[in-house]
Amino acid sequence: MRSSRVALGIVAALSLSAAALPATAETHIEVQGGRSYMDSHGTNAFFIESVFDARQIGASRFTWSPDVSIGYIKGRDIGRYEDSHPGVTNNVWVGAAGARLHYGVDGDWYHPFFFSFQLAGTAGGRTQALSSGYEFVSTLGWQWKNISFQVRHISNGSFKEPNRGETMGLVGIGFDI
Repeated sequence: MRSSRVALGIVAALSLSAAALPATAETHIEVQGGRSYMDSHGTNAFFIESVFDARQIGASRFTWSPDVSIGYIKGRDIGRYEDSHPGVTNNVWVGAAGARLHYGVDGDWYHPFFFSFQLAGTAGGRTQALSSGYEFVSTLGWQWKNISFQVRHISNGSFKEPNRGETMGLVGIGFDI
């Protein structure tokens, strides 16, 4: 139980750090939902993500934006994992912070494509897919104004077994504040 409290503390800290970022920054908030798969077993996943104003990387055409998210991945009922420890029935909360990368400038046809990488903490229990209190989140996607399409993978990078990971397809609806 102690590790769940630590993970919950990490999620709370990430949420507070997002609120501490400058209020004058341009912020895009998105609600995302879709299906997540562990092996070939699907479940529902939901995220709220905040992407802050972009910063240019040196003199390059790359930009990065601070990126924080809180997500929920529903547990599954899969018979073959019934006696496994950890199992697959726990609902898992994920809190993550990192950076979203873009290439080019507004108006370039390829600028809506992005890659993001985040470090995450989990709360709510462990599963075959998310077996540690820390995880890595990689997302490849396309965002145009108020809609996005993303493929996201969450895993602990094989630092702890089992490490089946979660791979999901998400659709997001967002707005700028």
